[in-house]
Amino acid sequence: MSTDLATLRGLAHLARLEFDAAHEQQMLGDLNNILDFVAQLEAVDTTDVEPLVHLSQEINVLRDDEGRNTVSHQEGLRNAPRKDSDYFRVPKVLD
Repeated sequence: MSTDLATLRGLAHLARLEFDAAHEQQMLGDLNNILDFVAQLEAVDTTDVEPLVHLSQEINVLRDDEGRNTVSHQEGLRNAPRKDSDYFRVPKVLD
């Protein structure tokens, strides 16, 4: 399978890409190499291959989601640019 220059220019237009003449020929060669590789992959017989759903056999290896305080209230307010006793001061959002 090979792609011509007109197809490459059409794809470049759709992707909003611009190539000069030297890069256009290089891109055409690269695109044809990619399409040749895909054609090789299509020729592989995969009739007896099970579909791959996950890359790993591990199931639920994540830790339990437990709420905990890692920063105390005072530590959180320590570096606040503006604060009012126990609260952060922020610009008004609504008029």
